[in-house]
Amino acid sequence: MKQIILSFFLMCFSHLAFSQVAPKLDKEIDKSDTATEKGLTEKSSDTSKTKDEKKVAKIEQYLIISHLNDTTYVDTTLSIQKEYKFNAIRKDEFGLISFSNMGQTYNTLSTDFKSQRLMPKLGARSKFFAFREVEDVSYYHVPTPLTELFYKTGFEQGQVAQGFFTVNTSEQFNLSLSYKGLRSLGNYQHIISSIGDFEFTTNYKTKDERYIAKFHFVGQDVNNEENGGLSDDDVVYFENGDSDFLDRGVFDVNFEDADNTLKGKRFHLDHRYYIVKPKDSLAKHSLNVNHIMTFDDQYYQFNQDDVNDYFGDAFVSTDIEDRSTIENFYNQVQLNYSNALLGDLQFNVSHDNYNYGYDQIVIIDDEQITNRLKGNIIAVGGKYHNRFGGFDIYGDAGLNVTGDFAGNYITGKASYRFTDDILMSAEINHNASQPNYNFLLYQSSYLNYNWQTNFSTEKTQQLSFKLESKKLANISVDYSTISDYAYFKEDEDAGGIKPFQNSATITYLRVRLDKEIKFGHFALDNSIMYQNVQDDNQVLNMPEFVTRNTLYYRNEFFKKALLLETGVTFNYFTDYYMNAYDPLLAEFYVQTDREYGNFPRFDFFINAKIQQTRIYFKVEHFNASFTGYDYYSAPNYPYRDLALRFGIVWNFFM
Repeated sequence: MKQIILSFFLMCFSHLAFSQVAPKLDKEIDKSDTATEKGLTEKSSDTSKTKDEKKVAKIEQYLIISHLNDTTYVDTTLSIQKEYKFNAIRKDEFGLISFSNMGQTYNTLSTDFKSQRLMPKLGARSKFFAFREVEDVSYYHVPTPLTELFYKTGFEQGQVAQGFFTVNTSEQFNLSLSYKGLRSLGNYQHIISSIGDFEFTTNYKTKDERYIAKFHFVGQDVNNEENGGLSDDDVVYFENGDSDFLDRGVFDVNFEDADNTLKGKRFHLDHRYYIVKPKDSLAKHSLNVNHIMTFDDQYYQFNQDDVNDYFGDAFVSTDIEDRSTIENFYNQVQLNYSNALLGDLQFNVSHDNYNYGYDQIVIIDDEQITNRLKGNIIAVGGKYHNRFGGFDIYGDAGLNVTGDFAGNYITGKASYRFTDDILMSAEINHNASQPNYNFLLYQSSYLNYNWQTNFSTEKTQQLSFKLESKKLANISVDYSTISDYAYFKEDEDAGGIKPFQNSATITYLRVRLDKEIKFGHFALDNSIMYQNVQDDNQVLNMPEFVTRNTLYYRNEFFKKALLLETGVTFNYFTDYYMNAYDPLLAEFYVQTDREYGNFPRFDFFINAKIQQTRIYFKVEHFNASFTGYDYYSAPNYPYRDLALRFGIVWNFFM
């Protein structure tokens, strides 16, 4: 089956690669988060001519297209938001706390329960912070070749580097290549991180704009040595700040012979054909057929040389290799109709062929645990979007109609723009879907880590409100109820970490404020979040307050050749029952033995921009030695100490 699917994608790509007609992007460019750069003109026309009649490209022509066809353009500016995203995953880490080594996982300080999921996922969710999903991949259209280089230092012989290149071989066809490699030794014993991520995309449109296609291939792997955290005895030495243990390599860890790996490859094709184009109809009708096809092949594996009491008894004594695999072949066909009066309507039908599991059947205490969950799911769905004056209305729904996994979702959203600066929106979401595969079926060489469950669907409802205003503030409020919540926790009777499902309903409130206050060349950027969880069983635990506040100075020097930003960032969250980490499952689990948090983190940074080059320098957690050694990313896993980090992002416009 893999060979058939691969051959199909190659034939599709061959057709696109040899086509020679020119595209025009059919989405408006979102300029809200971008700025015009020096050396590139501010006009939005396709080309301009200098006195010697040479054509000059504009920054607005270097287009970035999302999987939903939203379009923006390349941003080479320097901003505080770029500072927040200058990390290994290149995303804002607010609401997360990283482990001590770059390339390790994150513990979550906040969770968004809005979901439109109909199918379970592989599991091993701690590995997916560095994984690129379909919605993370962008497509491009550029007037000249574009290159971006990214580099940042790690910890103790480590760094992350990424190279990106995109080019239009003709006006109609674009391709891009990207590779990111990460390796970091870390300060504690046996926590080496290694990540590889290769991406290839194409973007094509015919001259008459009737046929449009986007394709990508992603191959990625995330490997981490695992040590189980500090031993309980050495936790005392860490918290006392004993000078003999300031060299973190001398700490005893729970084991030194284990690692886990998540590896995956994905082929994705999204193409559509316009039966009726808007300009073909005097009434401004539009009708197109869209087909989306995705083949995902992933596996997660835990390796350990020798059995360790940390996980309990095992079937074998050496060479543990626990591997779970998932192959998923997804197809969706959409019929999209647009009308100036009725709005945008979509009807879709999708098919999932899934195959998850292991290569053997396990029998424990005369109870048989199967090796495979496989089958087919057919789902139907629809979308609606329209504008009425200042109102914008959107709806989306989906339902599994056949197959072993029940699932449904519905989302409704309405927004109104009061002024050019003030936008208010309200949204409601309901979702019911099966827990991830590792809740339903798991096998391991360790006896305590074998189960097959019959969990109900998890059900979530969320009501949210949002105010967006640059002059006032960005304020968001969401209230969620969660029923049949699935979680991992230590089994006090049998031992080991096991899956459970909560019988009571959980309520979860989040209020977030984002506001930047500027005074002259100084600015104070604030993100503050309040959370309240009502849960009698204490299976969903979140800190009550999470805050990030950055005071910084911004100015231009040397006749505006150099732009400088420098300041201090303060991160803090209140103490709570922080989830613990299980390296065999690569999952976090509930613990209520001790609260963690209530420690400040201060970072000092100096960032600069020269033409299209951004340079970053940071002193992370510079208060580590004088505010107490009580900082943890998870129980027995200390957060990182003071560290000096350097990095660069460099764009080349040819």
